Amino acid sequence: TEQKNGKTKRFMLPKATREMIEDYIRGMQEEDYLFSSRKGNGPISTTQAYRSLQKAADVLGRDDIGTHTMRKTFGYHHYKRNKDVATLQHIFNHSAPSITLKYIGITDDEIDATMEDFSI
Repeated sequence: TEQKNGKTKRFMLPKATREMIEDYIRGMQEEDYLFSSRKGNGPISTTQAYRSLQKAADVLGRDDIGTHTMRKTFGYHHYKRNKDVATLQHIFNHSAPSITLKYIGITDDEIDATMEDFSI
């Protein structure tokens, strides 16, 4: 469920990720959380997820990794690979393609470059 608008968000995980999750949950009960909190009966908080991500970044010697950065980076690479701003707009729940392009850092120069050698 998205925090901003309360909508349930459905998304497909890549096959390799699904296989890793299946290995991880083998032997778990249906009601178990993927990432259980050590402080109670529930999942870890978004703050704890962020802290875990930061610990991994520290191990890698990186200071530019965060949950929001990863979301934007995913969007940038998804767009570069598929050139499908409409799908990405839907994934991010943006109201317009221009918002999505700005969000992922696609500039007018990059858009113009796609037209340089274009022909039908």
